[in-house]
Amino acid sequence: MKCPSCGELESKVIDSRSLGDEIRRRRECIKCKERFTTYERIQNRGLYVIKKDGRREDFNREKLFSGIRKACEKRPMPTGTIEKLVETIETDLYRLGKTEVPSSLIGKIIVSKLADIDHIAYIRFASVYYEFSDITTLKQAVDTLIESKHGAPLDGQLLLINPREAEKQKRRSKRQQSG
Repeated sequence: MKCPSCGELESKVIDSRSLGDEIRRRRECIKCKERFTTYERIQNRGLYVIKKDGRREDFNREKLFSGIRKACEKRPMPTGTIEKLVETIETDLYRLGKTEVPSSLIGKIIVSKLADIDHIAYIRFASVYYEFSDITTLKQAVDTLIESKHGAPLDGQLLLINPREAEKQKRRSKRQQSG
């Protein structure tokens, strides 16, 4: 491991800690005594993503991270939530034991995980993933989220729709269906 200060190739490990699928190592340069941190991760076998148009491309962790980060932008989330989510999704994909995974499956996994973490991030990601074409489709997704097990607001999260307003909408909808 090359020292970031002097470029020396030899260093000694002072401390090692396991962080799930990674190992964090504190190192000390033999030459200048500078301390620095490195992270080691097992390199998984190749994983290819099959795109909608049939193209195949290497799985790109950064692309996954970027898409999720955009959906979660300016949302009140604890530090490290996105990184942990990406790690979990990547692990899930490798555990499938396949060398090729359709992009649609990756999208489904992301959508289901985001619904558990943040409703607004879920709607943002789902609107791109499901290609909502109009406000009605978006409203249906919100209604489905409210009616599902994910409907209860998560800690520290604002309500998607005021509960009173949601109840009024349900009553209106029932009247329209019966009338």
